Amino acid sequence: MAAPAVHYRVECADRRAHLFGVSLVVDEPAALQRVALPVWIPGSYLVREFSKNLQNLRATQGRRKLAVRQLDKCTWEIECSPGKPLALRYEVCAYDNSVRTAWLDEDRGFFNGTSLCLQVEDLADSPHHIEIVAPAAPKEGPRWSCATALKATHIDRHGFGKYVASGYDELADSPVEMGAFWSGEFEACGVPHRFVVAGAPASFDGDRLLADTRTVCEAQMRFWHGDKVGKRHGPKPPHDRYVFMLNAVDDGYGGLEHRHSTALICTRRDLPQQGARKQPDGYTTLLGLISHEYFHTWNVKRLRPAEFARHDYSRENYTRLLWLFEGFTSYYDDLLLRRAGLVDDATYLKLLNKTVNQVLQTPGRLVQSVAEASFDAWVKYYRQDEQTPNTTVSYYTKGALVALCIDLTLRAEGKGTLDEVMRLLWNRSEGGPIDEADFTAALEKAGGRSFSKEIARWVHSTDELPVADLLRAHGVATLDDPAQRAQELGLRVAESNGAVQIKAVLRGGAAEQAGFSANDEWIGIELPAARGRPAQGWRITRLDDLALYLGPLKNFTALVARDRRLLRLPVVMPASVTTWRLFAQDAAKLARWLSRI
Repeated sequence: MAAPAVHYRVECADRRAHLFGVSLVVDEPAALQRVALPVWIPGSYLVREFSKNLQNLRATQGRRKLAVRQLDKCTWEIECSPGKPLALRYEVCAYDNSVRTAWLDEDRGFFNGTSLCLQVEDLADSPHHIEIVAPAAPKEGPRWSCATALKATHIDRHGFGKYVASGYDELADSPVEMGAFWSGEFEACGVPHRFVVAGAPASFDGDRLLADTRTVCEAQMRFWHGDKVGKRHGPKPPHDRYVFMLNAVDDGYGGLEHRHSTALICTRRDLPQQGARKQPDGYTTLLGLISHEYFHTWNVKRLRPAEFARHDYSRENYTRLLWLFEGFTSYYDDLLLRRAGLVDDATYLKLLNKTVNQVLQTPGRLVQSVAEASFDAWVKYYRQDEQTPNTTVSYYTKGALVALCIDLTLRAEGKGTLDEVMRLLWNRSEGGPIDEADFTAALEKAGGRSFSKEIARWVHSTDELPVADLLRAHGVATLDDPAQRAQELGLRVAESNGAVQIKAVLRGGAAEQAGFSANDEWIGIELPAARGRPAQGWRITRLDDLALYLGPLKNFTALVARDRRLLRLPVVMPASVTTWRLFAQDAAKLARWLSRI
């Protein structure tokens, strides 16, 4: 007997009010049928309370109206007649123009299933059907189209119509993009891919984006499955289709991975431009984002923490392994751009240099291990405040450096590479859930020895990583460069509209010693009289002004406003604060590391 199905119908109820209308029909409900809306979306580790956007939930069976009783912040119960179809109707306010939630206006629609689709208790593994209804055709301008990685059962030429998912997990993991977007297609190692871009300007070079994205996809498929992937009698990738959904905006950046798709956001200035002799610097960043999210097709969406074998959408799902799944993905996203020939050695080292300095300029690296940072993602990484850099470390950036150290150690010892470790994990787990013991076993297999001491120091303690020594052994030297003014003082600031706003004061820095506090506005400086020069006071509008007014002086008084009070803070500039600069010292050694797969 076929499992009872769940049916959704999604309409653009009122685009000006940003309202989606959703109908849900349960073929065979329970006597006390419970439904719930997720509180988080996998890949973004924060309880976001999507139910706050749900309104006007109503229930019927035939012509009979049923009472809906709310049990908690995201769960409802309906008393109904078992076996007779239950119909629910409700609206969702969609006004979050990010990759995590839902958006609807007159120009564009987007949603994740976790934001719109109530989960039906006890039917999570039943077939889930969804009909996406096309909005009324505009009087002027192009008609909307629809893009999703869900399997179509009956759609029109614009992509609107009926789709099916094997269960709630697949439905929740398949975002939907709607609008008058640009669309292009390509095939990578036999797998059809689609790329849709919303908000692209007339200068956008779609052909360039498709060609470069295809290069990224093929490089990653070969990384995981070898050169024969997709060929006759060769290995097959785990996905048979893929959709990139990119929203180009004036200001924004990010991505969220899914099993057969990804949702991305970037600035319009970062898109490739037709006829440009040199593409925007941000285009390399965009390619790195594309590479990162596509690598997740293997590393996190299939090969994943054991704690994520089955998601619980009602609460936090904790793991100490985000350094492996997000951090290692961050290591490979730029490295695979280099191996694919999309960036050169100098550009790759520049990207790596940025990651190294981000970690070194985070005092929290000496407070929290990267495994602890993974576990605390729900309350620290995704809830950042003025003390975040002092109390925590990013499992993205430090996790990437842990991957770098493991890879370079394996290569220096001549027993293997991190590439082999990742493929061992994939093959041994058959692309399924793993724990830390599985990782250390694969590492020992590839390296020919135990790495328990390295994992204890690099992952579970706050010891500094041996990045400089390992890079030097692979042809990359490190130099000390003078720090920028904010780094020299131990500050993170925002400079806009002629004001210097203090965002964070770093632990142990000159600014902390002087008494600066987050949210201070730095107004000016005072200099004492000296050698015939009278005392002076200067208004500053950016930190670079200090070089002009201080000259060689190391002592001055900062004038700041705090809660409308004016304060004078005595500042003593540190003797020397430096940052790292990486450069290729031995091109042959560097090439062996960067090009070897």
